[in-house]
Amino acid sequence: MTATDKVWPWKLLLAGILILLAAGIWGSVSRIDYEWRWYRVPQYFLYKAEDAIKTPFDGVVKEVSASGRDAVVTLASLDGEQQKVTVDGETIKVDAGDDLFEGDTIGFVYEWNMGPLLTGLWTTLWISAVSSVFGLIIGLIAGLMKISKNYTVRTLAAIYVEVIRGTPLLVQIFIAYFFIGTVFNLDRNVAGIGALALFAGAYVAEIIRSGIQSIAKGQMEAARSLGMSLPQAMMDIILPQAFKRILPPLSGQFISLIKDSSLVSVIAITDLTKSGREIITSTFATFEIWLVVAAMYLIVTSVLSQFVFYLERRYRVSD
Repeated sequence: MTATDKVWPWKLLLAGILILLAAGIWGSVSRIDYEWRWYRVPQYFLYKAEDAIKTPFDGVVKEVSASGRDAVVTLASLDGEQQKVTVDGETIKVDAGDDLFEGDTIGFVYEWNMGPLLTGLWTTLWISAVSSVFGLIIGLIAGLMKISKNYTVRTLAAIYVEVIRGTPLLVQIFIAYFFIGTVFNLDRNVAGIGALALFAGAYVAEIIRSGIQSIAKGQMEAARSLGMSLPQAMMDIILPQAFKRILPPLSGQFISLIKDSSLVSVIAITDLTKSGREIITSTFATFEIWLVVAAMYLIVTSVLSQFVFYLERRYRVSD
């Protein structure tokens, strides 16, 4: 029996389980007395905004000419100044020779704008990215402090890690914004990023500490015997090897940070979660919006996971 013959029964079993799960979900949804309105969701990704073009001065319409679907209107002020404006040809409200007063509507232009879901996603991404960078820096410093031979340095790092890991992130965000942010007059974005970075840094510190301690002590001793200083040996010998080993848990922590960033919505940062909540408040499309928001988080974390798998394969080849 070949390896393929051994695998296909398990693939059938997996397919059967997935079909049963899908049928169960479908049956549960069918029992809910809810009117699904998926057609309303796309407008919250992209929408066509209508902007009115108004007359900048008192004057007259000198000329109206077509340019594709648009109309070019030439305006002349009372003192002879001319200005051309472009509007959508179907919305034009003036003709050549018409008298105009400042503020009169000439027509409208349409342009595509990002809806609240894409805007919230962008906020989530940049807050998570900045928090991850600062969290990595804090975690690296705290991790090195934890393996220090200096009692004071090692104890301070241990206290930081235990306090942050022993308290909920939501409480830390409240403290960062309402207490520290009030004392130092911090912007809500700064307070949110600071809380996320400190939270991630505590977990990254333990990951880095364990990664460094997994490297054989003989590596450091050999580097020092060759005349390398402690910082040189750590940067050139120990950390590169440790990074390969801690890449999976490190990436898992940053993926978790993307999901944890949804908590900054409690301090009125309009991230993806808060955008979804605001849409639900105005549309009552509860299930559709939350399912879309969950799918957007899943796509982001899945892309990051695939990137990490790619890095792991590259590192295995280099070994």
